[in-house]
Amino acid sequence: MKIIKFRSNLVPLVLSGEKNSTWRLFDDKDLTIGDSIELKNWETGETFGTAKISRVVEKPFAELTPEDKFGHEVFQTDEEMYRTYSHYYQQPVGPDSTVKILWFNELQETKKSTQ
Repeated sequence: MKIIKFRSNLVPLVLSGEKNSTWRLFDDKDLTIGDSIELKNWETGETFGTAKISRVVEKPFAELTPEDKFGHEVFQTDEEMYRTYSHYYQQPVGPDSTVKILWFNELQETKKSTQ
């Protein structure tokens, strides 16, 4: 199963269903429609659920539409978006950078052990 990591502040949004898409650059996992994915907290490494990729679109950031952004966290400006992804990937990201948009469904939350 392929793994996708989310920052801690995004985990509750994924679990609530408010966030049902993610944007990835430089996809080294070859994520595609139908892939089952394990969802992990980036900071803790803890698995918090599983899901299935239901749709994939690749395009430059400059060509993102409101539909592409639906189900993703909101950025106040494009500059904030580019800064965020430049930080995540530790390299410059701008309007011409290609983003892979992944929508996922069939979310199953992983229950924490209470021993």
